[in-house]
Amino acid sequence: METAQRAVLFVDIAGSTRIYESLGDSQALGLIGNLFGQLDKSAAEHGGVVVKKMGDGMVYLFPGAAEACDAACDMQLITQRAAASGGTARLAIRAGFNGGAMLLSDGDVFGDTVNLCARLVGLANPGQVLTTQLNVDVLPPELQARCRQLFPIRVRGREGEVVVCDVQYRSDPDLTKTNFERAALVRKRETVLKITYQGEARVVRSTGHGLRIGRDKTNDLVVDSPYASRLHVRVFAREGHFVLQDLSSNGTYLLPDGGAPEILLRREEAVLGERGWIGLGNTATQHGDHALRFRVDAEDA
Repeated sequence: METAQRAVLFVDIAGSTRIYESLGDSQALGLIGNLFGQLDKSAAEHGGVVVKKMGDGMVYLFPGAAEACDAACDMQLITQRAAASGGTARLAIRAGFNGGAMLLSDGDVFGDTVNLCARLVGLANPGQVLTTQLNVDVLPPELQARCRQLFPIRVRGREGEVVVCDVQYRSDPDLTKTNFERAALVRKRETVLKITYQGEARVVRSTGHGLRIGRDKTNDLVVDSPYASRLHVRVFAREGHFVLQDLSSNGTYLLPDGGAPEILLRREEAVLGERGWIGLGNTATQHGDHALRFRVDAEDA
């Protein structure tokens, strides 16, 4: 057993159950296996090695955070190309990386650094790369420019909070500039989530009750759309950020601002970013007047 400074990268296939159900076991297994082959190659090209496979996910080990960050960004682009070329629009991965001291034993990795990385990938949305501010601080400037702070979380056994950061893997100078201007997302002030539907606004506070949204008149926000379920989604605060939970028959579409791809949630949760659109049972881009607008603001904004 050896203690060493390394970085780990967790990658998880988002919605793998749906892929198996829609394509069948054989085709889905081949699709996911082929993708992991490409991701393994990407890891090697960035100085990483495969640690182990965990269900429909992989754990990789890298010399440092910069290599893990480069690989994670490359893997997201590889996955998007694979989804586009294979006609599988829902093929997406979640990724999280974390650097620090860890135990290396018999080809496996252990310790708080690894546990926090598993927490990060669990928080990530499909098509997202998450890390922490401590990792961002040691990245080269060109990679730091791609990162933005999201929200703080509390980690058992650690004093204070850990600041979670999002890594933008598309090369977009305007988006990078915007990220620098969004540093207020790790907020010392209280924040609120504002959801607007056809001019009607509702507010979710980080310390208050959640919001029930759907077609039924008993909901906190009623969406009069044929695509909406009676109770379609819940929106609530958890650990300093806001969560969208799908409870519907037709699924919920989440379209963040900033060029990120739209994702489909089916009985799943997603962490909401700073602002974007929500479609109930239909894509937000095609939902017209029935699309919901969301944004996170400081309490006094």
